[in-house]
Amino acid sequence: MSNAATRKISTLIVDDEPLARRNIALLLRRHPEIEIVGECGSGTEALAAIHQLGPDLLFLDVQMPERDGFDVVEMLGKQLPAAIIFVTAYDQYALRAFEAGALDYLLKPFDNARFERALARGKERIALSRLAPQKTERLMIKSAGEVSFVRVSEIDWIEADDYYACLHVGPRNHLLRRSLAELEQDLRDANFCRIHRSAIVNIDRVRTLKLNADGEYNVVLESGSELRLSRRHRKDLQSRLGVRV
Repeated sequence: MSNAATRKISTLIVDDEPLARRNIALLLRRHPEIEIVGECGSGTEALAAIHQLGPDLLFLDVQMPERDGFDVVEMLGKQLPAAIIFVTAYDQYALRAFEAGALDYLLKPFDNARFERALARGKERIALSRLAPQKTERLMIKSAGEVSFVRVSEIDWIEADDYYACLHVGPRNHLLRRSLAELEQDLRDANFCRIHRSAIVNIDRVRTLKLNADGEYNVVLESGSELRLSRRHRKDLQSRLGVRV
């Protein structure tokens, strides 16, 4: 058996309520393959711990002092753990959590069975992430009892659409039940790049960067689609394109 298969799953618990952290820790200690590497009571502590410890699995509270869970995810950029499970007492954050790349969303108070389902999904994601990386060449689309395939190279851009991702392929659109953050990670080696919180583009389809009235840039694709480029993602896109603007 490989070291990747036997290596323990390093796990960080982040919640500003000590009792909430204790409850999650108690549930995790039932699983010998889980190693709790730390607990944090704020977003600031979480950022430092994630950079230092590099956990595989993150249980992350949404509402916390100083920085909330979404701030933590945004500031981590591409240094995200393999699996993130948001934990909160407020259901209105569910959609935003999945857009941010959450694998699951635990609504307090949750029962043991619901926790175990979330943890099982986390274990599965981490096991897949430890396999030798393979370049994604096509995506599978399921709809109306039919399974079809879209070549990654034919996709112009992808946008977040509620709990789905919408693939823009020429004049056609396809809905895929995966988060944008997950697709971004899978497709980075296929020449895709995030340009906005809700969009990633195929770099081969970028035609021009166009200055808009706000002094920011829009990304114009070969299809004619014009998409906003956020300041946060500008440097990464410029680097991937090999240009400076």
